Amino acid sequence: MAGTSSPVPEPGATWVDVARRRARSRLAPGWQPPAFTGGPPTGGTTEPVPAEERTPAVDDGLPSGVRTAGAWAWRIILFVAAAYLLVRVVELLRVVVIPVAVALLLAALFEPLAAALRRRGVNRSLAAVLVLVTGLTVVFGGLTLIVRTFISQLDDLSIQVGEGVDQVQRWLAQGPLHLSQTQLDNAVDRLQASITDNQAALTSGALSTAATLGELAAGFFLVLFTLFFYLRDGGQIWAFICRLLPRPARVPAARAGHYSWHTLVSYVRATVLVALVDAVGIGIGLAVLGVPLALPLAALVFLGAFIPVVGATVTGVVAVLVALVTQGPLSALIILGVVIAVQQVEGHLLQPLIMGRAVALHPLAVILAIATGVVVAGIVGGLVAVPLLAVLNTAVRYLVHHPGGEPTPDRTPPGTTSTDDERAQDERAAEQTGRHADPAAPPPAASSVEPADEAPARSADQQLLTSVRGTPS
Repeated sequence: MAGTSSPVPEPGATWVDVARRRARSRLAPGWQPPAFTGGPPTGGTTEPVPAEERTPAVDDGLPSGVRTAGAWAWRIILFVAAAYLLVRVVELLRVVVIPVAVALLLAALFEPLAAALRRRGVNRSLAAVLVLVTGLTVVFGGLTLIVRTFISQLDDLSIQVGEGVDQVQRWLAQGPLHLSQTQLDNAVDRLQASITDNQAALTSGALSTAATLGELAAGFFLVLFTLFFYLRDGGQIWAFICRLLPRPARVPAARAGHYSWHTLVSYVRATVLVALVDAVGIGIGLAVLGVPLALPLAALVFLGAFIPVVGATVTGVVAVLVALVTQGPLSALIILGVVIAVQQVEGHLLQPLIMGRAVALHPLAVILAIATGVVVAGIVGGLVAVPLLAVLNTAVRYLVHHPGGEPTPDRTPPGTTSTDDERAQDERAAEQTGRHADPAAPPPAASSVEPADEAPARSADQQLLTSVRGTPS
């Protein structure tokens, strides 16, 4: 019956006998499961179920799926509203936000050099100044060389462009398209007329999308000052921000920022190396064929490669167009083959080998992040979108798996495992094989010698946690 309790086990009965008796009693005619009252079952010893975990007794007539969808709906609306407000704030403060973001990327590139100087006893301010001056010298030296190369080849370029345009017109007329000279002349005239008629619109559009000279100057100096203080007081700035959080959240936030920073440093290093390989490969192809402006075009490819997946491809197309108008279709096809070969090497060798060790993001996530960044903040948005996604990926993965702020077992930033499960398993297997290749070598957990590149990271981690909570990790 409904109120029948479970049979009392006899002394000496085994658990099989007890289970058999309970099954028989439940199979008896008219047996019903006991009603749930929020407390322990009859004869049980478990604790009462908390009130917030009990099944709600009030029925509003709505299916549970509708109630769940409604609860998710208003939360999603809040998330969308918060994201929209954040985008609006970034848009209003773009003159400040963009230089700060660029300075953060440069700090990730130059911080290892500044840290090396500090470990050798150099004052923090002097180390930051030395790194900053060295970086400015390299950048302005490279820009001067590129501008001088462009000016010296400008006259020859104009002549070659005219000859290349004539050659392209002859190919269009005599090639498989069989266009007449009249059609080509009409197309050129229509293009010139369209440019002339829309000159005011093109000029106003260029002025509205490009930053003014004052904004550029202000942004440049803001990048310099921000970069200097990032290199000088980056750890102290992050510790101050963490101390503004509630006390239970300070250590997890500090540790998440610590791992995210190392992810950003690794990402910037890998991106610079990949961009250098792209620029050198395409630049060699341009120089071998004698295409004008080989050095400026290689520099353009280097800068474009900082936008993953699409940057080097777009700038490579510019090199193909220059080869087309200066040397004709054959040279353009050869340069196109060089660009495709370099992209294949990057996609199948450099990205998995170099970039995959820095941060592992799905290609679809990279494309969507770049598209969103370009829509929100233009070229700069596309530049910072992927590193921002990489940093968030590391921080979220760490906080999900280590909510208490404990360090990861190997102190490597989370989020560097490949998104492909099979590839991730292969990488872990190869790493374990490499570790245990020498039978006489102790396992990693028993090793008392810390790697040279791991000691500075652990020391910085301890200093950060000390400044956040007042005790070492």
